[in-house]
Amino acid sequence: MIDGYRVPEARPALLRLRDRLEGDFIEPGDEAYDEARAVWNGMIDKYPLAIVRAASVADVAPVLETARETGLPLAVRGGGHSIAGLGTIDDGIVLDLGGLREVTVDPEHRLVTAGPGARAADVDAATAPHRLAVPLGTVSTPGIAGMTLGGGVGWLVRRAGLALDRLVSAEVITAAGAHLTASTSENPDLFWGLRGGGGNFGVVTSFTYRAVPLPETVLGATLFYQPARWRRALAAFERWSRGLPDTLTTILTVMVMPEDLGMGDEAWLMIRCAYVGDDVRAGTLLLDRLRRAAPPDDQTSGPISWPQWQSAMDGLYPDGARGFWRNASFSRMDEDALDALTAIASAIPGRGTAVDIHHLGGAFARVPEDSTAFPTRSSRFWMAINGFWQDAEEDARLTAFAEQAQAVMDQLSEHGEYVNFRAREFAHPLPDYSRRIYGEETYRRLQRVKQHYDPGNLFRGNYNVAP
Repeated sequence: MIDGYRVPEARPALLRLRDRLEGDFIEPGDEAYDEARAVWNGMIDKYPLAIVRAASVADVAPVLETARETGLPLAVRGGGHSIAGLGTIDDGIVLDLGGLREVTVDPEHRLVTAGPGARAADVDAATAPHRLAVPLGTVSTPGIAGMTLGGGVGWLVRRAGLALDRLVSAEVITAAGAHLTASTSENPDLFWGLRGGGGNFGVVTSFTYRAVPLPETVLGATLFYQPARWRRALAAFERWSRGLPDTLTTILTVMVMPEDLGMGDEAWLMIRCAYVGDDVRAGTLLLDRLRRAAPPDDQTSGPISWPQWQSAMDGLYPDGARGFWRNASFSRMDEDALDALTAIASAIPGRGTAVDIHHLGGAFARVPEDSTAFPTRSSRFWMAINGFWQDAEEDARLTAFAEQAQAVMDQLSEHGEYVNFRAREFAHPLPDYSRRIYGEETYRRLQRVKQHYDPGNLFRGNYNVAP
């Protein structure tokens, strides 16, 4: 049984859907099925009844109509890079928008409009020639849809905030098939909910962002530290980070480096810095202050194009990598926090996992807490324990590390979690997790939006807000 309908009884409706589509209708037994059902996270192994590869926005409404008619569960896929595997589902319908990748740029008004299947690299390729950028994560391969609807923490977070903070408007098809524009002036309640509430309210078929201007090149630097220097480097970073301008964003990463770099089997701390400002000399002086306070064991530094910097770590996250992520926000980096952070970093079990600490503040922190549905703006840092291994035999060992690290992170955690940095629990799902993510006040406001735009909870294959 699936939501009161037997799968065979859904067959006629699925056949009618197939005949109405411009795009491809793929089902079990088709040659393309296994490739079509795969998503980025190789730990996710789902078997949909049907996968619709949309050829245009016109394919969206028939899919929603069929899902309503049959009661079959629905998954909406953009770039397919969801850590939690939200772009697929067992015994249901997958609406795959991954082919809708067009990006257009209005350089005069700094407006960028992207299709729901666009990846960050597609946006970067379109905007960089105009010396513009949209804040879209820290690598270039993920899709912009799930990233934006969940948040979008990236290399411009201090300069320009989250991806969702740059969203000007969105075109949405609701559960009832209505085509709506969401913005501050049109359906503002929906616009608020889309920015942080994920895919709970409809299918977003177009995203329009306000881009930020870029300098000709970015000043990128990575400082490398062996374990004996970690504590000093972290303490120096804590002091240094309190006086930084918005133009400098930093991510601390601890990981065992790829074998081809010849840096051994021991984990390294990297302090990665992107200065996105016109005064390169000022950026260099800022980095020199950190180098003097915590001399690195190795380093790289110099000018780099924005697309090159954004894609520099892409190779760590190939399609099919196995990912199990955990995250927490925190603000203090006192002695107790340093104990916790170094304990997590020292326990990294080898290649395939990493610890990232994103330095927030700046433009991100100046957005009022209640203006979007993002869980929190008050924390100084966001930590992510992320996995990207290949061998299924490593699942238990490396997943255990993520869970153990979560327990240590809980000592630092303040409130809220970032849905794009968390894998789902499949065996023992947390009760009422979405309420815990957002907090009671924001969750209730999201519920009101849900009750208006999706009262039947058609869009439930996500971190769900129940109507």
